[in-house]
Amino acid sequence: MMAYSNSNWIVGFLTTAFTLSTMPNGSLQGPHEKRLLNNLLNTYNTLERPVANESEPMEVRFGLTLQQIIDVDEKNQLLITNIWLSLEWNDYNLRWNDSEYGGVKDLRITPNKLWKPDVLMYNSADEGFDGTYHTNVVVKSNGSCLYVPPGIFKSTCKIDITWFPFDDQHCDMKFGSWTYDGNQLDLVLNSEEGGDLSDFITNGEWFLIGMPGKKNTIVYQCCPEPYVDVTFTIQIRRRTLYYFFNLIVPCVLISSMALLGFTLPPDSGEKLTLGVTILLSLTVFLNLVAETLPQVSDAIPLLGTYFNCIMFMVASSVVLTVVVLNYHHRTADIHEMPQWIKVVFLLWLPYILCMRRPGKRITWRMLCMSNKKKKEMELQERSSKSLLANVLDIDDDFRNVGNNSGGGVSGGGGYIRPTTIEETGLIQNNGNNRELQIILQELRYITCRMKKADEEAEVISDWKFAAMVVDRFCLLIFTAFTIIATVCVLFSAPHIIVQ
Repeated sequence: MMAYSNSNWIVGFLTTAFTLSTMPNGSLQGPHEKRLLNNLLNTYNTLERPVANESEPMEVRFGLTLQQIIDVDEKNQLLITNIWLSLEWNDYNLRWNDSEYGGVKDLRITPNKLWKPDVLMYNSADEGFDGTYHTNVVVKSNGSCLYVPPGIFKSTCKIDITWFPFDDQHCDMKFGSWTYDGNQLDLVLNSEEGGDLSDFITNGEWFLIGMPGKKNTIVYQCCPEPYVDVTFTIQIRRRTLYYFFNLIVPCVLISSMALLGFTLPPDSGEKLTLGVTILLSLTVFLNLVAETLPQVSDAIPLLGTYFNCIMFMVASSVVLTVVVLNYHHRTADIHEMPQWIKVVFLLWLPYILCMRRPGKRITWRMLCMSNKKKKEMELQERSSKSLLANVLDIDDDFRNVGNNSGGGVSGGGGYIRPTTIEETGLIQNNGNNRELQIILQELRYITCRMKKADEEAEVISDWKFAAMVVDRFCLLIFTAFTIIATVCVLFSAPHIIVQ
């Protein structure tokens, strides 16, 4: 066992010696960097503003790199982004001659050991307010310091939903020192173009237009000194392809089904059922869409306005379908068609809509003179004999049936006894006339029933034709309304489709 342990110790010693002999001669960086850190930080005070002249402000060059737009919360009006900040300044107390420290030109120092500007995002909505990760500060031999902390920033953003889903949003991110005023710390933009977008990861819902930056000097009510801030505006545009094919197109299809209800015959019995079913389906669809719409009352979204118009159109179509069914099932013994309905629905609208009734031509003169002519014909019929009475040369007034033109003696039971041959012939003629008058009475009754049936059928036909005219008129009006509403929504938007 002792021999085995001695052999292992000898092998380890030889391996270490070989390793040290093969190392390069310039591996003396560690001691120089340690000595440099000790010399710099032993007397360094993190509370001291590192400037050569304390009457001059510390200049800090500020910029940011936008990596990703994580989410835009319309309901809570928040913007969540992944951003790398960039702060550059010159620390008067962190300078050295690199030749005196073995060629060490830069150092990485934790930020809690150095002075750094207390730059924060003013409109932060994060629970910890500062969402950055504190990385090391890169310090160079000339005293320049570079601090690039990444972070997930949750900022407030005023969401304008007026043109939703064809909207553009402008979200500001305001950065500035929390305690140093403009006389002590001056923020300067790194780039006049604004934020760096070279490494931006595209978002599926939003299209990035730009990110300009602006320097502002503001005097707040709390303090008389001016404070400097840098505000970056994230300009984004919503991609509408998803909303177009998942919200607008289904709504148009549902509304077109409501239009087809006006082409369904009223006798089918499914006309009102179709309209109510479409109204219910649109209501369920709108409830699903309501979760997507922002719940704010500052403005009415364009898509919400469009859906309300379509909802109003479908509800109106159901109401007018009830009117059409009411007209279609009216009868002559219950309803009498007013003159204005005849003029509007039997003359003007059919003429405008190019509708014709087979075998019947209605004119303005016929509609205006119809009632007057009917009254004149009724008076003429009452004052003149019927055609059969004129041919037979008899009186069609049945009140004269029991009158006698000659004299005679009345017997019991109303029997008239003839006295002469002439009287006997007259009585026979009166009996024949009575039979003819009874036949005439039956014919007149049958004729009146047929005329009444024809008149009732004519009134029912007029009501059905009026219902058909209302159907055709509503079909054209609501079709035009749907097309105009859709076109107005699309063309009133700032942009239509952004892929």
